[in-house]
Amino acid sequence: MMIRKFLASVVGFCICALLPALSSAETVAVIGTGSVGSALGPRFADAGLTVVYGSRTPDSSDVQALLNVTPGPASAATPAEAAQAADIILLAVPWRVAEEVLVSLGDVSGKIIIDPVNPRVLDKDGRADYPTLVSNAERLQALAPRAMVVKAFSTISADTMADPDLVEHPLTIPLAGNYPDANERVARLCHELGFETIDFGPVRYAHIIEGLYLLRVNARLNDIYFEWNYPRRK
Repeated sequence: MMIRKFLASVVGFCICALLPALSSAETVAVIGTGSVGSALGPRFADAGLTVVYGSRTPDSSDVQALLNVTPGPASAATPAEAAQAADIILLAVPWRVAEEVLVSLGDVSGKIIIDPVNPRVLDKDGRADYPTLVSNAERLQALAPRAMVVKAFSTISADTMADPDLVEHPLTIPLAGNYPDANERVARLCHELGFETIDFGPVRYAHIIEGLYLLRVNARLNDIYFEWNYPRRK
């Protein structure tokens, strides 16, 4: 009898210890269902997060198709509803509307906001350049001072977000944000998705990280220019 009581108490303790972990599963709001949101949403769900897609048309066929390929209890709502239900927000929207969308989400105090956005304009010579010397991540942090903005995922393509095995080498995600705990949480998420990370520190360095995208785009233009003007000898 005493052994049974002891075993019952042990089992009860273990169950109680597990309950907080089970009930505290994080929810991520994927705001935007374009290429980036569609690539990372299902992968976040694979990593154990509950995914809520934020869309202006949550009942559309495209969003419903995305829900069908997202594991777990995924759902769709308006952007504001999705953000309010989430612990982490992925702001996967075009750079020209990123600030407007963030403001429309309402109070995001205490939430982690992942910023994968790359602002860019084209110069007269066709090369990509900064539209402003203040990074997108810094502008978002200024608009939501009580949130924790982390620059991440901005240096890789949507294809490799969905499948890092498309390349034969490890992919490294640079991070920048003012809150070390938030940076660490996003780093752990990146690692769960199969990426390596480098934490560059405060959000002011996001400007340099965004520049890596510009260099990649312009390097591609260089290759095209070289091939057009100096074709390789057969």
